Amino acid sequence: MDIVSALRTFLRVAETGSFSAAAADLNLTQPAVSRQVAALEKHFNTRLLHRTTSGLSPTAEGERVLPIALRILGNVDDLGDALCPDGTRTSGKVKLALPAPLGLLLSDRLVDLLSAHPNLSLELAFREQASALIEEGIDLEVRIGAVADSSLICRRIGWTTAFLVAAPSYIARRSPPKVPADISAHDCICYARGGHGRAWLFSDGSEDIAVPISPRLVADNALSIHRAALAGAGLAILSHIIAVPDIYAGRLIHLMEDFPPARLPIYLVYPSRRNIPQRVKIVLDFLTALIDADPSMSERTTTTPCETPHMPAA
Repeated sequence: MDIVSALRTFLRVAETGSFSAAAADLNLTQPAVSRQVAALEKHFNTRLLHRTTSGLSPTAEGERVLPIALRILGNVDDLGDALCPDGTRTSGKVKLALPAPLGLLLSDRLVDLLSAHPNLSLELAFREQASALIEEGIDLEVRIGAVADSSLICRRIGWTTAFLVAAPSYIARRSPPKVPADISAHDCICYARGGHGRAWLFSDGSEDIAVPISPRLVADNALSIHRAALAGAGLAILSHIIAVPDIYAGRLIHLMEDFPPARLPIYLVYPSRRNIPQRVKIVLDFLTALIDADPSMSERTTTTPCETPHMPAA
């Protein structure tokens, strides 16, 4: 028995409460996970998990093993990093869920991450709504706005910047809004997260202004709203990630610059801070650095960019 692998498997089962969820996370079969835990129990001659119809949980003995196992695995990871500091030892798959605009930004930069870690692989899931992390075997998720689930570990890594935009073909037919109250006279195409999309929030520099809307189109995917805006269907609020190139090229017009959309926090969430695998830490750190390098999202940016954006350098 490889006791290090067995300890790692036991920890993941204890965290997820499920053989199948741990198997998905560790890229193993469910029987393999069960065998490793059984072998560990045989090695210590004690039961480490309660097995019930409602799930799995550590026994009293299992609870005593957990902190010791964490220290052992932490030391093993530190030893590996010391012997191979260039990151080539990091291996395995990381499943990452994130909104489509951030997914596009990450996809443009992935070559740097994957080149630095040739044994690492990523599975990207574009999600506009919160996922069931443990049940779906998701290692990390990027969420926009407040995180309601107190059982998750949350790390704020930045802030959104968005722009109110419309296509020139739409503005040719309708007078552009100058203040938030003008929006009620316009066709709105709304990117709705989690079913919410009946009000838009703008800032006047001192407070947020909520504007009720009756959207002509609602979608839970930012890319579909982007396409509809380009086609001239109406006003839209779009992330700077997808709006800036079109504003720069004249395909979209940046509207109401004195009243930018309110900024929302960007969080990285994950199930537990205990025993975060090195492969997950690598992706977490890469995402944090990627967002911090963008002045429109960085935690260090304390003011809302409201002037017409410039096209970023390639």
